[in-house]
Amino acid sequence: MEHLLGGTRITYMGHATFRVVTAGDEQILIDPFLTDNPQTPDHLKEIGELDTMLVTHGHFDHFADAVPVATQTGATAVANFEIFSYLQSQGVENAMPLNKGGTAQVGGVKVTATHAFHSSSIQLEDGSSIYAGEPQGYVLEFESGFKLYHAGDTALFGDMALIGELYNPDIALLPIGNQVVMSPFEAAHAARLLGVEHVVPMHYGTFPFVPGTPEEFQQHLAQIAPGVSVHVMQPGDDLSS
Repeated sequence: MEHLLGGTRITYMGHATFRVVTAGDEQILIDPFLTDNPQTPDHLKEIGELDTMLVTHGHFDHFADAVPVATQTGATAVANFEIFSYLQSQGVENAMPLNKGGTAQVGGVKVTATHAFHSSSIQLEDGSSIYAGEPQGYVLEFESGFKLYHAGDTALFGDMALIGELYNPDIALLPIGNQVVMSPFEAAHAARLLGVEHVVPMHYGTFPFVPGTPEEFQQHLAQIAPGVSVHVMQPGDDLSS
């Protein structure tokens, strides 16, 4: 695993939030949900230095800390065009639009936006919601050649096979929560379509509406894609060796 990661360290912050540190010590945060994230350990809620922030969609459990994190750190905030525009309206100066099918060099990392089947909106302080564009996932290619796929919130879709064919990710971070994202059964088929050898399950156990479990996921994988290694991470765990 250490050779595969090429010096990259992946820290699970809880739910669908991950912090990635590259071999060149670039700091990346995916889906900034920290302050009110019941899974995030207290010592990880303060971000400190950050170079890049990736946002998959506008729902609170992926976006709640986006504006304060971006403004406090000055990190490059990468999101679809609608969220990019919203961030700019909130005073975030260092933002980059990236829509599905697009690839951009962000520091030392090549980031590609991929399709995701879900919904997306941003809830305002008055309780109303605004359209936040279409949700997406990301493939990150690091300088070592290591490739990480964060699926975002999504259902299973057949073109995950195309993501596997085009980008050949080494590790996939897949939601398994069921009800509002893929079920463990669908996620096992996602791993099969992607052709990945390593999977980290995410987006489960945080709220009542994400009841799927890693045990269910592993049971389905054993039948559907038995060669896939599952790395069940607890919030605060690192994947680095």
